Amino acid sequence: MTLAIVVLLVAVAALSASLVRQRRRSRPLERLIEDMEKVDLSHAGPLPRSIDGVGETEEVERLELAFLRMMRRLEAERRRAGSAALQAQEQERARVARDLHDEVNQSLTGLLLRLEAAREAAPPEMEAELDETKALANQAMRELLSLARQLRPTALDDLGLAAAIAGQVEQLGRSEIDAGFSAGGDLSDLGDDAQLVVYRVAQEALSNATRHGGASRIEAKLRRREDGGVELEVRDDGRGFAFDEAERGLGIAGMRERALLIGGELTIESRPEHGTTVRLVVPGDSIAVTGEPAQ
Repeated sequence: MTLAIVVLLVAVAALSASLVRQRRRSRPLERLIEDMEKVDLSHAGPLPRSIDGVGETEEVERLELAFLRMMRRLEAERRRAGSAALQAQEQERARVARDLHDEVNQSLTGLLLRLEAAREAAPPEMEAELDETKALANQAMRELLSLARQLRPTALDDLGLAAAIAGQVEQLGRSEIDAGFSAGGDLSDLGDDAQLVVYRVAQEALSNATRHGGASRIEAKLRRREDGGVELEVRDDGRGFAFDEAERGLGIAGMRERALLIGGELTIESRPEHGTTVRLVVPGDSIAVTGEPAQ
């Protein structure tokens, strides 16, 4: 009986030791799985530091390397798809802008000429009404040209990113809004995709501040970061908003999507009656230069 008890105790000890070894062996794998589950593909950002391709065991290391290769392929594919999506959007905007300028604008020009001819032949009592109609047609033409410029900003192509955003802010300054803009660092080598995204985010943030926020003061800042990236900040003193209402009509989802396409991160701080701050950060490793898409 004593021998049986001893054998049983030895067996239990051996099993316990085996379980402890197995648990120690599986613990790195469990930590790796937990870290992998934290990765969010809907937000740009670095992987957890623990996933570096060097594992505590051979199995964990092979898994980490396979996961890193998969993430690099996904990131490369996302950037290729993002670049294609951005270019397709801008080409469609450019087409609509050309149609507005070449077709609708010509029709309005023809209308103005007919109104001028009718005014010369009209009796005196009709002159005031025809002048008012002509003024409305001129206003429609100005709004049409402004819309065409917003769809495809020629300043972005001709003068660069900083000048294009400065032009947007300057237009706000012509109204009753106190608007300011500052830029720092050399931005001339930014790729097309980065310029388009930064410009569109600035455009949307400025529009929200004036159309929805009722801001009286807007400050926009654009700077080159030490890592070679770009940071945009648009701050206003408007009404702000609650985030449960933010997705309706403010274009925030579109701004986030554009930022993600080039590996950028968009953050928004806002409270009702306390203004809004929109900040876009595009890290240096997400920016292609000289117009080449990021790879």
